[in-house]
Amino acid sequence: MSQLSSQTQRTQEDQCAENTALGNRVVLESKVLKNPTIKSTDFEHNTAENSSSENSAEVISTEALSAIQLQKLREILECGLPHVAQPYLTIAKQILATEAQVLAQISAWQTDGLIKRFGLVVKHRQLGYKANAMVVWDIPADKVDEVGELLSLCDAVTLCYQRPRQLPEWSYNLFSMIHGQDRDTVLQQLAEIVEQNGLTGFKRDVLFSYKLFKQCGGQYVQPGCTNELAKGIAL
Repeated sequence: MSQLSSQTQRTQEDQCAENTALGNRVVLESKVLKNPTIKSTDFEHNTAENSSSENSAEVISTEALSAIQLQKLREILECGLPHVAQPYLTIAKQILATEAQVLAQISAWQTDGLIKRFGLVVKHRQLGYKANAMVVWDIPADKVDEVGELLSLCDAVTLCYQRPRQLPEWSYNLFSMIHGQDRDTVLQQLAEIVEQNGLTGFKRDVLFSYKLFKQCGGQYVQPGCTNELAKGIAL
């Protein structure tokens, strides 16, 4: 579970579709990445904001979760956070734990690297962004970090990462994504990026997507997560 993006299945596909709906706000973070990762929202685990009068009388327990609780927590996180005001409290009730235990375990997994990040999977096609272009670049090795940083700072670029060349067939080593509502707009944005950042001398190609595959986070636990109230958990 090196990357928990918040999903598995309800059966799994229905639950992924439900739990990857676009949130109210997405804060984009510009980075050049060696591995493909969408610019993401970092979710703060703020126990003060997530506390309520319902939870105020609860005895706060931070003792370790049982093996069964840990497994259930992983399943729920893969399905996605519940769409409620206090998602971690809701999850705690599902696994018969406290909110503090859930937050402590998530923090521990982040420290250990088991959870790399929490992020939103944006269903961009449903929002009207159907002209989606992967721009591939052939950049000299001593320039790739510099160019990648420039691209990642461009508002129109939603994804930027480096990959090894596959010579002789494939000379491109830097990939960037631009989402748009029509091809002309995307190509105009790319032209402006090239001009403003002095990238005219670098070989590039534009690959528009024509099929959307399933958007879902990593799945590492046994299928069958339902993200419903826990039933029959033997603790």
